[in-house]
Amino acid sequence: MGDMLFLAHRVPYPPNRGDKIRSYHLLRHIAAHARVHLIAFADDPADRGHDAALSRLAASHRVVDRTRGTARAAAAALAGGEPVSLTAFASRDLADAVEKTLATHEIDTIFVFSGQMAQYVPKDFPGRVVMDFVDMDSAKFAAYAQDARGPRRWMMAREARLLGAFERRVAARADASLFVSAAEAALFRAHGGGDALAIGNGIDTAFFDPAADFARVEHPQPLIVFTGQMDYRPNVDAVDRFARRILPLVRDTVPDARFAIVGRKPDPRVKALGGLPGISVTGEVADVRGWLAAASVVVAPLQLARGVQNKVLEAMAMARPVVASAAAAEGIDHDGAIRVATDAPSLAAEVVRLIDDRAAAAALGAAARARVIDHYGWDARLAALDPVMGFAASARRSAA
Repeated sequence: MGDMLFLAHRVPYPPNRGDKIRSYHLLRHIAAHARVHLIAFADDPADRGHDAALSRLAASHRVVDRTRGTARAAAAALAGGEPVSLTAFASRDLADAVEKTLATHEIDTIFVFSGQMAQYVPKDFPGRVVMDFVDMDSAKFAAYAQDARGPRRWMMAREARLLGAFERRVAARADASLFVSAAEAALFRAHGGGDALAIGNGIDTAFFDPAADFARVEHPQPLIVFTGQMDYRPNVDAVDRFARRILPLVRDTVPDARFAIVGRKPDPRVKALGGLPGISVTGEVADVRGWLAAASVVVAPLQLARGVQNKVLEAMAMARPVVASAAAAEGIDHDGAIRVATDAPSLAAEVVRLIDDRAAAAALGAAARARVIDHYGWDARLAALDPVMGFAASARRSAA
């Protein structure tokens, strides 16, 4: 077996947000079986300075700064007839890094994490290509288009159409196409993407453990918590909807209920919510476990959710009662260990029930943790990757 090249649209370290958690564990799993060379983008100063950790995972690594902003990417996309999702990640430096790595190492497999990186697989590469789309991004833009108006609606529809065509071309070239859930894989097949395999996300249940050693958060109760990357539009829309439509319904019955929005880079819309009664916006926190442990209820009221929501798995692992929208729950095999609501009144009612009935909340949280332990360990989740990559079940590199 030759070496492998792992391409990622963000540095897979530290594993502190959904996409980086998945890419980190995939890289770690692959590196346990083969020599891996990593090439990835950095789009934040915090992505830099992890050379020691990356060196433990990869035989070599190259991190390239992503500097093209949205306006430049949109202009290039319109001029070239391409999706903005691709032009935003276009880089001569990264293309050069790929070319050099392929020229200096015997690479027989390229693992591509996220569709934006497929543009860097050379057309004449003779080896195997494994494409992890994670989610069907074109479907996300199609959903954005339905909610948009005017020029934005046209732009989102254009992105969905062009990106969908690109995804199908990539899948036709790849030896395997991976998605984070069976629902995403089925959606891709339904849109003409061909065969697809679901490789689900896992969770580190030793780290996300209510009995672990972490700094506790003291906060007035009852406390409702949402966690996530707070400049990501589906998260922004979710907390805005919860704060303005759902929390008032909760506070009609539980007037002292409070809502904490926990996550890095809060969008201006999110920051504005901190001025509403009973709402706090934390920004980035050192350890999300303290906030999860303090929560009376964790909510995931997303209207647009692709794949598996790590925020839900983390809350479940922390034995917290979770109330999720149908969209946020779709990719999770929860077997009733979370409460699922279909609209604002029912979501508010579920939150109120769990706040009022502490015994029921504790039982639901315990069932959630048990479910995660049984079904969402990373080793179990990634076992299905081994035959795709050509790994023998017992062959693991001690260096990893």
